[in-house]
Amino acid sequence: MRALMIGALGIVFGDIGTSPLYALKECFDVAHNSHAVEVNTNHVLGVLSLIAWSLVLVVAVKYMIFVLRADRNGEGGVLALMSLALGKARPAGGAALLLAGMFGAALLYGDGMITPAISVLSAVEGLQTTTGFQQSTIIAITVVILVGLFSFQRLGTEKVGRIFGPVMVVWFSSLAVLGLVQVLKQPQVLMALSPHCAFNFFMDAGWHGYFVLGSVVLVVTGAESVYADLGHFGVRPIRRAWFWIVMPALLLNYFGQAAWMLTHPEATADPHFNPFFMMAPDWARLPLVVLATVSAIIASQALISGVYSLTLQANQLGCLPRVGIRHTSAHTRGQIYVPVVNWALMLACVGLVLGFKDSKSLAAAYGIAVTMTMMVTTGLFYYAARGQWGWSRALTLSLVVPALVVELSFFGANVTKIPAGGWFPLVAGGLIFTVMTTWRKGRELIRREQEASALSQEDFLISLSYGRGPVRVAGTSVFMCGSLGRTPVALLHNLKHNKVLHERVVFLTLVTDDVPYVVRDEQVVLEKLGEGVFRITGHYGFMQEPDVPQLLRRARALRDFSCGADEATFFLGRETIVPSKQRGMALWREHLFAFLVKIAQPPSGYFKLPENRVVELGMRVRI
Repeated sequence: MRALMIGALGIVFGDIGTSPLYALKECFDVAHNSHAVEVNTNHVLGVLSLIAWSLVLVVAVKYMIFVLRADRNGEGGVLALMSLALGKARPAGGAALLLAGMFGAALLYGDGMITPAISVLSAVEGLQTTTGFQQSTIIAITVVILVGLFSFQRLGTEKVGRIFGPVMVVWFSSLAVLGLVQVLKQPQVLMALSPHCAFNFFMDAGWHGYFVLGSVVLVVTGAESVYADLGHFGVRPIRRAWFWIVMPALLLNYFGQAAWMLTHPEATADPHFNPFFMMAPDWARLPLVVLATVSAIIASQALISGVYSLTLQANQLGCLPRVGIRHTSAHTRGQIYVPVVNWALMLACVGLVLGFKDSKSLAAAYGIAVTMTMMVTTGLFYYAARGQWGWSRALTLSLVVPALVVELSFFGANVTKIPAGGWFPLVAGGLIFTVMTTWRKGRELIRREQEASALSQEDFLISLSYGRGPVRVAGTSVFMCGSLGRTPVALLHNLKHNKVLHERVVFLTLVTDDVPYVVRDEQVVLEKLGEGVFRITGHYGFMQEPDVPQLLRRARALRDFSCGADEATFFLGRETIVPSKQRGMALWREHLFAFLVKIAQPPSGYFKLPENRVVELGMRVRI
């Protein structure tokens, strides 16, 4: 348990653990943030109270106590929560929940682009308080670090967590010590534990105080990635790490920064104002910058790992094109590496650093996507609690309504940041949402088109048993079949052109069940249909990769089926999409879908088929 807690510090809590680098600074940096407030006792205590209670209500209560309960066999994230919410939903409601889940996932991708950029950039900017480096040098160092970080991902979450965990123990210990020293000098900041200070702040600052929430939300931006990373370490280690280490350290540091500002109210005039670095002794600032930079690198890991898990779930649920996914641990489920997503995130992060140039500008882009994802999570949690656990409407609403009030308040305060940079995560999320909905709709159109012209398996078997059938040749042919009741289109094309059929024919259907994992003994269903035809159904969870050779090996142990992958010929259909104005989707979406089909990983690689045993039959599909 202790090892898992330390690993969780390195993977799960990196994002929220580095928020002290920039969150409180943005609330009081009046020189660069039009919604910041001036430093005085009422303002400092009020903002500090908002920060403390945001951590308690949003992270500790909502996520740690309740949302982490909503796991699918140990897996978390907005798509896993969506599958829970869909459990007993009506068809119309199910479609809305499906769209909500995909929208939340798309927004999380946008968040995953910003988190590494702002975390690393804000940490490296600490060099300005000790070395006086120019911003161009800061940007160059940040880009080099980001490239190195994403190059490191191929080693896998397990090795990364083993390296990063002890570093984060040092980081959170430093946060606590730095804060405690300042709190002892200004113990009056402990008054901020009372919500009355937040109330007085709003009464004093009015609407200007409300818009400060757009910066306060930065203290909880890592909460959604904690839920997304649930499958890497499990509920108990994550909860213990939060309540025993992370939350106390964060609160102490925020209170320490506030105490330092009360002692040095003039510091906001400094062009490089940052209470986190400034409250450290002069001799400790450079080592602190180094530690903060390493910790910021680790912070990025939380979102990167979460995006990997999200991609695997989206692949298996049919929401994204097939991509190559590598499991990086032989004994721990859920630890994966997705090369194409890794390099796409790297390019996006580097582009954000080069485009926004400093953490102040990036902070404007941060928050709105997170708050929208949080609201989606809250809504899906309502349906999951009602449908899966049988909670009463009154009980569920008593939890969901206060959460939505807080999140809507954060969202409203962030709306004003859209022109200054908040547009980026919305545009990025919107593009990814478009890809997800287009892919899912396109696959549905292909399925309908193929089923309309397909022959039922029963009719096909009858045709083999009566009359003159095709010439049967030695060997085994395996046809991937998208529907349990239809004859594969590839088989019909093969008969039409080659006019032969193997003596043993296998209809192979892979089904993604609505659970993260299907146990080995329940993965294979073998049926003998007669006339040398078998039907094999492989069941996988949405966190598992299909492996056809392994499936066939397991099928050999069932009844009288004795063919392995190295003895069979696999026939696959390769569709060429022909966009059409008459039906389907909007023409531009059909062209987008055709492009996605071209760049998707080939089925042979995705299903791990032997390359020298695959025959592809091309076919044109009009949608």
